[in-house]
Amino acid sequence: MVAASLCEQYGAHAAIACRCDVTDESSVSALTAFAATEYGGIDVFISNAGVVRSGSLDDLDGKTFDFVTKVNYNAYFLCAKYASAIMKLQRKASPDYMSDIIQINSKSGLEGSNKNYAYAGSKFGGIGLTQSFALELAPYGIKVNAICPGNFLDGPLWSDPENGLFVQYLRSGKVPGAKTVDDVRRYYESKVPLGRGCRVEDVMCAIDYIIRQKYETGQAVPVTGGQIMLN
Repeated sequence: MVAASLCEQYGAHAAIACRCDVTDESSVSALTAFAATEYGGIDVFISNAGVVRSGSLDDLDGKTFDFVTKVNYNAYFLCAKYASAIMKLQRKASPDYMSDIIQINSKSGLEGSNKNYAYAGSKFGGIGLTQSFALELAPYGIKVNAICPGNFLDGPLWSDPENGLFVQYLRSGKVPGAKTVDDVRRYYESKVPLGRGCRVEDVMCAIDYIIRQKYETGQAVPVTGGQIMLN
């Protein structure tokens, strides 16, 4: 339905929906081939799939840890592998051609996260992949960068009444003294100098910058309202 809405707003073929399991190599291979066939190539690939399962060392089981790692870490490798193969061919055909692989990472990839180690660990790993891919793919004109948003407090990841992070963090005791979801929200808002959660438009500005600039790769760009300040 999202693709249909975009086509209605921007014209036919503006967007095409394609089902993909990003943890399955054959599915990712089919996705990138489909995109290249439909649009004649891949200029920008954004690895955006992600899941969160919070909990203490006592609470989280191995199966849940592996699930988070497969989606947040392994899948990024698969996406970069198959997207870059197409981008290399485009560079071969046009020596000045440049393209982008962008991972939507997290502020949790820049600092540890209490009782949220599965997510933070996968995101730290994602930045390691970003830097390593950037070194390998630079000769092919492929820039590889990560964006590290702050907390999307108004989005479903946080605010879903059943499984959102406000509820997860309240249940896990991640926020000391919190008795309600509102307590958890106020706690996270208080950590941001600019006083609010991250929004889609904030991330889109960072994506636009990464694509437009031609002289930076291997970076983790924070979009956190000042919550994370790099040294």
